[in-house]
Amino acid sequence: MDDSATPAPATVLDRVGTRLGRLSLRVDALRLRVAPRITLTERIEAEAGDPDDWSFLRRPALLGFVAIVSICAGASLPSSPFKLELGGTWFFGEATGPSTTLMLPGVVAVYGGMVLLVRVWFGLYQALRVRPGVPIRHLSSMLALWILPLLVVAPLFSRDVFSYAAQGEMMSHHIDPYRYGPGTIGSGPYNLGVDPLWTNTPAPYGPLFLMLAGWSASLSLHHALITVVFLRLQSVAGVALMAYCIPKLARSYGRDPGPAFVLAVLNPLTLLALVGGAHNDAIMVGVLLAGITAARSHHPVWGLVLCALAASIKVPAAIGIVYVAWDWAGPFADWRLRARMIVRAGLVTVAVMGVLSLISGLGWGWIANLGTPGTVRSWMAPATAVGLLMSGAAHVVGIGVGLGGVLTLTRAIGLLSAAAIALYCLRHRERLGLLAALGITMMAFVVLGPVVQPWYLTWGIILVAPIATGRMLYAAVALSTVTPFIGLTGGTELLNELMHTDAVAMMLAVLVLWAVAIVPLGKWTTSWRIDRSRLPALPQRQGAVLES
Repeated sequence: MDDSATPAPATVLDRVGTRLGRLSLRVDALRLRVAPRITLTERIEAEAGDPDDWSFLRRPALLGFVAIVSICAGASLPSSPFKLELGGTWFFGEATGPSTTLMLPGVVAVYGGMVLLVRVWFGLYQALRVRPGVPIRHLSSMLALWILPLLVVAPLFSRDVFSYAAQGEMMSHHIDPYRYGPGTIGSGPYNLGVDPLWTNTPAPYGPLFLMLAGWSASLSLHHALITVVFLRLQSVAGVALMAYCIPKLARSYGRDPGPAFVLAVLNPLTLLALVGGAHNDAIMVGVLLAGITAARSHHPVWGLVLCALAASIKVPAAIGIVYVAWDWAGPFADWRLRARMIVRAGLVTVAVMGVLSLISGLGWGWIANLGTPGTVRSWMAPATAVGLLMSGAAHVVGIGVGLGGVLTLTRAIGLLSAAAIALYCLRHRERLGLLAALGITMMAFVVLGPVVQPWYLTWGIILVAPIATGRMLYAAVALSTVTPFIGLTGGTELLNELMHTDAVAMMLAVLVLWAVAIVPLGKWTTSWRIDRSRLPALPQRQGAVLES
């Protein structure tokens, strides 16, 4: 064999290098083919760029602002079904007589704004999953921008804040809201917006909230609308407290705080229900999150105090007391130690609530009124809906049963089921994690409780936001996307008005909403939608299917 038949070492190395290069190209191309198939719980790397350039946030900030302005403008038109349409209940936008002229444009503006807001919110969440590390100050500025229009308009989608104001006026005159309803103060500006269902109903809220409402009435010099404004500002303060705590909780779990902030605080349901509706749930959840944050920062006593303060606003926050006490015993502690910690937590809670009850002068009368919300018979609550269906079916077949008795039974079964879920979550707290267990527990009591209001759903969504993945994340996103459209509308009034709307105008409104739903919003940061036409061609293979 001559020397020419033996390949030179350099030639061998060249061939090996060429083959390795081709293999590398094939791997890169295959990776790019798989990359578009991502899910909510996955993160992909962004393209190379300036890591400190967050200028792309200007687009979603502006689009979200436009969406909320559209909602506020549509809801402020006379004859809008999205606010209380009664003269004297706000500074502007109230109809002086029956008219439906601007009803349809208002509906289109509100629903179009909702569609755009949900799209912007979800797109922003996805963008920050792709591009982690966003400074929270940018998202806080976006939150302030989005809240600003909501501070100007009348309370949206709910009349509860007018009841809060009337109860505050009662407090300012030393009338016990736990014994009397707002009707006690007589007709006037404070009772103008109160739902007749609650006119003679005692308050179900804790002493801390009634003290805040009373201070609002006194600070406003007993001006009903200014009192409502102060109560809405309290809701904004609650959302601001969430905005402070959510990033801290996310970091404590080793998670990126940006997506958690978007999921919890920039959430359409949070903004429209808690700020737009001025619900006291915002203060309750904010203080509860502060208690959980303190406990996570190795200050369990302060955590218990804050959770007790949250429960003094609305009682459901008391669930947080149990979980903080459970964690106080340490991981994998025995039942005796955990029971001892829960007893200590109970003593702290009784002390805090006792002081508040003494300062407010209200005593413990609020405990007897905890069932007041159950007066509402909401089809959104499964336990109530089943009771209504069973009672109706029984009457159809000639079985005489009382609706009250059937509702008592179905609601009791619902609450017992929620209690069973709560015990399961508490038993498996180490596996589920504190926030997941607490969020699932609160959501169970909401869904299986006697009444489900849209703003109640924010309790669980906000609590699980820092750690939500997988099915929990999908559930949080789905509830946040769907609920504003089915739970925050004008209900019966809207349907009645739409029944008498011109068919051509209705079709035009549907086309406008469809256009808002499909119009491109542009690219934010590096897109997760990869251009497949630029990928190198690969030979087709049969057999195994690659999954991301």
